[in-house]
Amino acid sequence: MAKVRILDGPKISDNDSPDTMLTKLRQKLSTRETQAAKWDDLYNGEEQLMFTTPEFEEQTGGIFEDFSDNWCRTVPDTVRERLKVTAFQNSEGKQDKKAMDAWRRNGADVEVGLALLDALVTSRSHALVWNPTGQASDITFVPTGEAIVDYAPGARGVRRAGLRVWSDGDHEFATLFVRATGGQPAMVYRRQRKGDGDGGMWEPRTIGLRPSERVDFPNPMGDAGAVPLVELANRSRLGGPPESDIKQVAPLQRAVNTLWAHMLTGADYMAMPQRAILGMDKPMKDIRDAEGNIVDEEEIPLLKFGRDRLLWLSKQGASIGQFTAADLGNYLRVIEAAVRHIAAQTRTPPHYLLGEMSNIAAEALTAAESGLVAKAKDKQLYFGADIREIVRLEALASGEPDRADSLAMGKVLWRDAQYRSEAQYADALTKYKAIGVPDEALWRMIPDIEPETIDEWIRLRDAQAAAAAQAAASAFSSFGPKDDAADPEDPSSTEDPAA
Repeated sequence: MAKVRILDGPKISDNDSPDTMLTKLRQKLSTRETQAAKWDDLYNGEEQLMFTTPEFEEQTGGIFEDFSDNWCRTVPDTVRERLKVTAFQNSEGKQDKKAMDAWRRNGADVEVGLALLDALVTSRSHALVWNPTGQASDITFVPTGEAIVDYAPGARGVRRAGLRVWSDGDHEFATLFVRATGGQPAMVYRRQRKGDGDGGMWEPRTIGLRPSERVDFPNPMGDAGAVPLVELANRSRLGGPPESDIKQVAPLQRAVNTLWAHMLTGADYMAMPQRAILGMDKPMKDIRDAEGNIVDEEEIPLLKFGRDRLLWLSKQGASIGQFTAADLGNYLRVIEAAVRHIAAQTRTPPHYLLGEMSNIAAEALTAAESGLVAKAKDKQLYFGADIREIVRLEALASGEPDRADSLAMGKVLWRDAQYRSEAQYADALTKYKAIGVPDEALWRMIPDIEPETIDEWIRLRDAQAAAAAQAAASAFSSFGPKDDAADPEDPSSTEDPAA
C-alpha cells in the first residue's frame, strides 16, 4: 500500500491580501509543528513502545512507558558539538570585526548552537534580524514552531514572505514580512487574535505597541526590503523539504526499545532457573465456620512460599523439576546489531554508541571518525550559507549596504571538525610553517583561538620585532665611523666654522 504524502499546507500567492497570506502561512506552520513534535519526542526519549503485541502490553501493564535506550539524542548531539562559528570573512578575505561584535552582542555565539541543534532534530530553525531602535540591530533565533519562511516560485533562494508568531497565553501575536513585488513596497504587518492558535480572526495589533508605533508600515531594511527572517534548513534538497537527522534513526530506535522491554521482561521471569513440584497436589487451606467446622477449602498462593523461603513435600513420590534459565544474550546481540546499523547509517563512530574504545592509535581514531567529520563539514557548508545571510542582514539593518555586499561574497569560519590532540596540531602547524605558510594563517588553524587573541599575538610579535630592531641598532652604533668631534689638543678643531 502506497504511503500517503503529508502536504505542507496551502500555497500563498502574490495577489493574496496580508491577512489571507498570514492565515495560509499559519496553517502551514501548524502542519510543520505536528511533524516537529514527533522528532522532538524521539529526541527526548518520550515515544511509546512500538512493534509490540496487545498481549505484551496487557501483560506488562505500561511499566515501559517512560523507558528509552535513546540514540536519537546522541546522533544529532554528536554533530552539533562540531559546529562552532569562529569568525566571518568578507569578500577580500579579511575578518569582519563588526559582524563578530554584533554576533556576540546578541548572544548569537551561544544561541546559534541551540538553533543548529533544533535544525538537526526538527529539520529547521530560524533567525530574525531586526533593528527596532535604529541603532544596534538584533539577531534572534526562533524555534521551528514559531516561524516560517515562504519562497518565491521558481526561485528557491528568494524569500517572498516570512511569519513570526508567539503567544502570551491569552492572545496569539503575528508579524508578517512581505518582500516588494509588482511595484508594491516591502511591508511589515502586525496582527493579533484571541486564544492560543485556535483559529480566531486576525485583527490589527493593539497590545504591546507604543502610541507612536504603526501596525502596518514599509519594511525599513535596505536591499528592496529584504525579508529579515532566515531559515536554517537541515539537509535541504532541490526537490524536497529539509529532513531531521532523527528520521534515519527512528525505526531502529523503536526496535531497540522494544527489544530491551522484551529482554527485561524475560529477565524478570526466566533469568534464573525455575523450579516446579511434580506429583503433588496444590497446597490447600481449610475454611471453617464460626463453630470450627470445615465448610470449604481454598488454595494457598504459591508466591507466599517463595517469599517465605519455605517448601515441603508431604506426598510420597513428589519431586522437584527445574527449567534452565533463559539465554538473554540473544537479545543483546540483536540490540548491538541494531546500534551498529544506526552508526553506519548516520556515520556516527561506533565508539560513540557502543563505548568500545581502548588503546586506539591516533590514525585509527581519525579513520573511525572520518565519516562524522565529512558529515560535519557538509553541515558547515549549508548552514554556513544561511548564517552568512544572517550577518548580511545584520549589516543591512545597521545601514551598511556596502559591508552587507562584501559579507554576501565572504564566508563563515568554523572550528575544525576533526578533533586532534595538541601534539598533532603542533606537528601539523610546524610542517605548514616549513613550507612558508604565514604565522597569522597558522594561528587561525588552532581550535578555540578567538580573532582578538590572534590580533593580540600580532601586536606582541610586531612589538617584539621592533624592540629587537632597536636593540640591534643600539649595539651596532658603537662600531664604524663616528661623527666629527672637537679635539682639545688640535687647535684647528676649535676654529670657528664661519671663519
